[in-house]
Amino acid sequence: MATIYIVEDDVNIREIERYALKNSGYQVEEFECGADLFKRLESKVPALILLDIMLPNEDGLDILTKIRTDKNTAKVPIIMVTAKTSELDKVKGLDLGADDYISKPFGVMELISRVKALLRRTTNAQEESQIAYENILVDNDKHAVYVDGKLCELTYKEFELLKYLVINKGIVLSRDKIMNQVWGFDYEGESRTVDMHIKTLRQKLGEAGSHIKTVRNVGYMVE
Repeated sequence: MATIYIVEDDVNIREIERYALKNSGYQVEEFECGADLFKRLESKVPALILLDIMLPNEDGLDILTKIRTDKNTAKVPIIMVTAKTSELDKVKGLDLGADDYISKPFGVMELISRVKALLRRTTNAQEESQIAYENILVDNDKHAVYVDGKLCELTYKEFELLKYLVINKGIVLSRDKIMNQVWGFDYEGESRTVDMHIKTLRQKLGEAGSHIKTVRNVGYMVE
């Protein structure tokens, strides 16, 4: 059965998470801080990480960034656990590479449901090593994008957004479909989140950004 790492300094919350996950058949390892987590990651990479934002010494967002920039852990599914409820906090975590989030206080059934859904998506994902369209190359192994052979610096979510568009080239994708695929769940935000990321993605791609077309009142497509 899959091993899940819990990174949480609150003993009571950690106990709830451990109890729920073990009762659902998962193996669980617990950590109170980022230092302990990274030491363990050197020897074993889990199937999924539950990562609290508010942690001592190093917060969850900094830990998330380090995980995503390490090639050995870059693709590990991560669910952020946070007491913060503002849209800005959620978007920041998602942009840095979180796959999902759950807000405190949460129900045990909701937690298990999100864990199962994320593991299902990542387990079933079959990706090519490289995906090309015109002068754009998306390299999954390196998690990098090249335009005319030159590296284009993108955030984690900008990369996922471009990849989704390129994979579905010629198909109009609604904002809802993009949110569900790229952000990994039914995100309770407004469509401006997608629009904002499309805008910055076009800017970073330069002239190649013109490949991303706006379909009025529907969404976007690569054509």
